[in-house]
Amino acid sequence: MKLIIGLCNNLLTVNYNKTYFQQFFTKKQKEVPVQIVTANSLLISSNSTKFLGLMIDSMLTWEEHIMDLSNKLNKACFAIRAMKTLLTWKSQKMVYYSYFHSVMSYGIIFWGTSPYSNNILRIQKRIIRIITNSSKHESCRQLYKQLQILTVYG
Repeated sequence: MKLIIGLCNNLLTVNYNKTYFQQFFTKKQKEVPVQIVTANSLLISSNSTKFLGLMIDSMLTWEEHIMDLSNKLNKACFAIRAMKTLLTWKSQKMVYYSYFHSVMSYGIIFWGTSPYSNNILRIQKRIIRIITNSSKHESCRQLYKQLQILTVYG
């Protein structure tokens, strides 16, 4: 009720066609059937939503967010591979930080402990190998030290 009064006082309106609500629950806890009716409109429940660039699902598994993030990071891998012949390794490292690392590290404090974050580590290893011209079977431990780059878990 306070929200609606605050909206009216500031001459703001709610678009009920674009407004959803989300319940959070655990694996053991079942979703409670809830209907929220305001201003003769029924709000729709959503299992996941994008909030400030993070895909938040109702069980906070972060699977959907990491899948979306993987797509973006794979595009960064392609871009660095395409520019590889034109750039020095220092320039490639700069592109890594601006195009890959900045996207990867956004919101990592929330999704970084998810078991799905291993997918991000695999993509990070691939881009490190691209920058250093290493084979896909070579260990990345020394390559991270050489480039002075932390892993996704670091």
